[in-house]
Amino acid sequence: MENLNPNLLSSLLPLVSFAFVTSGTPGPNNILLTASGIRFGFKRSIPHILGIQFGVATMLSMCAFGIGILLMGNPAINMLIRICGTTYLLYLAWGLRRNIVVETAGADLEARPFTFVQAALFQLVNPKAWVMTMTAGSLFVPELESKLLSVALLCITFTCVGGPSSGSWALIGAMVKKYLADPFWQKVFSGVMILLTVYTAIALWFV
Repeated sequence: MENLNPNLLSSLLPLVSFAFVTSGTPGPNNILLTASGIRFGFKRSIPHILGIQFGVATMLSMCAFGIGILLMGNPAINMLIRICGTTYLLYLAWGLRRNIVVETAGADLEARPFTFVQAALFQLVNPKAWVMTMTAGSLFVPELESKLLSVALLCITFTCVGGPSSGSWALIGAMVKKYLADPFWQKVFSGVMILLTVYTAIALWFV
């Protein structure tokens, strides 16, 4: 306890607020989690949720130690990340062109929810995740005598706040699915999700 800064709790409040706002607002991760919740249910979306948290925590560590700033400060790498993120989101939007709500187990044998590894790796090409982690890693690192403990507390706090925030989007998707029994509204909702995914892909260039 002697390593704790007296103002630690007051310094954690801005971090918690930042994590809640950035994790809970619409973005590539939350749109994909909503779609996953609708298509596969909350339980099958859990690896996706956990993968996001692991990927973000890894990037937070990189940014807190200065690696993230070096990467994103390179114009070529910055451009590559945006191109990869946009391409992948457009690929996902194309995959959603069929009805997002699957009624029978054999209706879409090729469809699979994100795995833990896929969700974690996706963060590396998600510009919003880079902006979020670089900001947190440079402005909201808790003040402890040990840099390692500071970064660990940063990651733990962000995960504890971001996990439930992100998971709520998958849960909302799972809850909404039962109200989409009408094929017409299924198609309407699928169209909305496709448009949101395309919009997110375009918005990556303005982050």
